[in-house]
Amino acid sequence: MDPSVLQSPELQNLLTQEKERAMINEMVGKLTSACWDKCITGTPGSKFSSSESSCLTNCAQRYMEMSLIIVKRFQNMQ
Repeated sequence: MDPSVLQSPELQNLLTQEKERAMINEMVGKLTSACWDKCITGTPGSKFSSSESSCLTNCAQRYMEMSLIIVKRFQNMQ
């Protein structure tokens, strides 16, 4: 393979997109696991109860807010 192909902007763009996709998938997995463990305390039924649904919504929102705060702090450190 021609080494210049590895440095092409198209390949670099594709790699960046794949890294971002992997990070998002990892975040969603962690969010799902953390919020599920916190909010679903009994055997899940065919629907979430209103308290489970509310807890999941609040948990996900807080998780995303904290993730943004952490990212901003890391950006300020550089």
